Amino acid sequence: MMWQPARPETLDFCAGIGSSSGAMNSPGPASAYFPSGVHNADAKDLLKTSITVNRQAARRSEPSPRHRCQHNHAMNRLLACVTATLVVALAAVAATPSSSQPKLERGKDLVEVPAIREGLSVHNLFQANMVIQRDKPIRVWGWATPGDKVTVSFAGQSQSATAAADRSWKVELPAVPASAEPRRLVVQGSKQKVELENILVGDIWVLGGQSNMEFEIPKVEGGQLEVVSANFPNIRLFSVPQQNGPDAKPSFPMLYQWGDFFGRHYRQGYWDVCTPETVRDMSAIGYVFARRIHMASQVPIGVVDASRGGTTVEAWTPLEVLKTVDTAEVKTLLAEWDQKVAAFDPQQDLAKRVKAFEDWKARQKAEGKEIPAGRKAPDDLLPGPAMDMNRPGNCYASMIAPLAGFPIKGAIWHQGFNNALVPNGHVLYAQVFPKMIAAWRAAFAAPQMPFGIISLCTAGDPQTLDDYLERMSDEGIYIRETHFKMFLNLRNAGDNNIGYASSFDLRRSWYHPQIKIPAGERIAAWALATQYGKNVRWLPPMLKEVKTGEGRMVLHLDTWAGPFHDGPIQGFAIAGKDGRFQPAKAEWLNKSAGQKGQPNPERSAIVLTSPLVPEPLYFRHAWGRNPLANLKSSDATDLPFATQRNDSWTMADMYEIYTGKKSAAPALSRSEQAELVKALRAADLKRRAGEAKSFLEKHPEAME
Repeated sequence: MMWQPARPETLDFCAGIGSSSGAMNSPGPASAYFPSGVHNADAKDLLKTSITVNRQAARRSEPSPRHRCQHNHAMNRLLACVTATLVVALAAVAATPSSSQPKLERGKDLVEVPAIREGLSVHNLFQANMVIQRDKPIRVWGWATPGDKVTVSFAGQSQSATAAADRSWKVELPAVPASAEPRRLVVQGSKQKVELENILVGDIWVLGGQSNMEFEIPKVEGGQLEVVSANFPNIRLFSVPQQNGPDAKPSFPMLYQWGDFFGRHYRQGYWDVCTPETVRDMSAIGYVFARRIHMASQVPIGVVDASRGGTTVEAWTPLEVLKTVDTAEVKTLLAEWDQKVAAFDPQQDLAKRVKAFEDWKARQKAEGKEIPAGRKAPDDLLPGPAMDMNRPGNCYASMIAPLAGFPIKGAIWHQGFNNALVPNGHVLYAQVFPKMIAAWRAAFAAPQMPFGIISLCTAGDPQTLDDYLERMSDEGIYIRETHFKMFLNLRNAGDNNIGYASSFDLRRSWYHPQIKIPAGERIAAWALATQYGKNVRWLPPMLKEVKTGEGRMVLHLDTWAGPFHDGPIQGFAIAGKDGRFQPAKAEWLNKSAGQKGQPNPERSAIVLTSPLVPEPLYFRHAWGRNPLANLKSSDATDLPFATQRNDSWTMADMYEIYTGKKSAAPALSRSEQAELVKALRAADLKRRAGEAKSFLEKHPEAME
């Protein structure tokens, strides 16, 4: 059962037995005892609990001989109480539909359990079927009547606290090791009691990011096979409700939340046992990550999905933290949002929406089309930018703050698309992202919390040799580079709990590339190697040294690497001091160069050359939003050489290099970006024309 009754005291109808008043509590509506969607078996368990409580009450009130008459009277009332309980239970069962999903109304949320309930309650993170973090003190908190003593018991241990004036209470129990044995957590107040069943002890991982993290397992390539195989009773799934607003939320409701994008409801705020039915709305990357870790470690795993489509890195960072970032980019961003919030007039907004509706209605009539039944002009006042999910700090306040203090193992992150929509968005990203990581670690009271970064995935048409340079001008590449650089910076600074996995080779033209299973496996390899002691490689081939001279560049790696599919190594561009890049020929260093016999390749050294770049000094790898790149580790670990470079030229620098003009600002305008693309396209065409001319000169027979 997900919850025992929200008002457990009403199960003990005989609280008045033996009292001078002899009054019996009114049972009230069935909904007070059984949560919506309760199964018949759950109702039977509740009924057994009620009968047990009442029998215990009878034993406690066993009368002396001289009070036997009163005792007989009390027993008659006890039977009446049990009968009343049975009636309530049967009424709840009869009212329960065969499916656990309640009746939903299109376009509207259905809240089944409010964020904070009346009487004794625990935070909605604490439910039946949940996972409690192993090997860390167990923090449990909630609300009760001010001054009420609350005792929490779990795994043979108990702690008590007194509810404060604001109703809040919190206890901390000693840590316990991992256990797949279903346990019960009991919260006892002076008059109420909450019991949560089927709780496991293991590791909890939080998922963060936007829609490519949120993207559900049935929608990905190979996802249907994963779904039908998802019978893992020791994996538990949870999706954080997508609340809004700048004020830190203390909790969240349990609800069916309407989503406009796909036109359906999503069940959020519930812990579920992983089955083929419950996994269908879970993040593909998150599920694969949890499945692999559980299979390898045999530790119960809870996965908490806090991702949200269309969001930015600054939305996931606390506003008070952003205000400490002393850069022009962040200060400008915050000022712009303050201005938007202050300028918003809900009445003017409503008037614009009404006018838009009337204009649409007029067009429909002019075209002889009917107005759909029920379609009417808007009459609601919207909150505007203040509640926008991408207002800086809003997602943190609404979706991470409610989890704060909850012990977890770690988090994984996959995000960046919306920041790549902003010219020079990577500059702000690099300033904010490390602050966000630190803020999340602080929220979960774990300064060294494991944090795994999955780089930005692909979007757009694949890069080819025909448009190689043209496709090097995408902001998303710089965001992806920032992911890798942030990983390197933190790791080089001694952060042994920062992780990384590339996803650019899991290529599709859609901005939701559906090859998610390998991404989940890669970040799971990092976690297994660094947090679970498993002997698996997770680091991509790492650049150790770059040597230049003799018309070439040589990249020395820490491991063998080669093309994933046989053939030439692809994915490198080189430039001299003029900054004009050209695609490079890439091949292994020949250790027996100049000697007779077969080449002796050094597979951890890559030689880069181009006849158009006589003195190369700089390289870029996988420098495309959907890049032409195939260099991976050669030990069957499927780990790409990451997006990286050894130059520091900005997009504005490239604009000047290729057009001969300076940009008006550090971030290119739309017209300047278009001009840069045109210049790069011309450079591609010039190179390809030269290659064609050279080919024809060498093969004149081709013209016959």
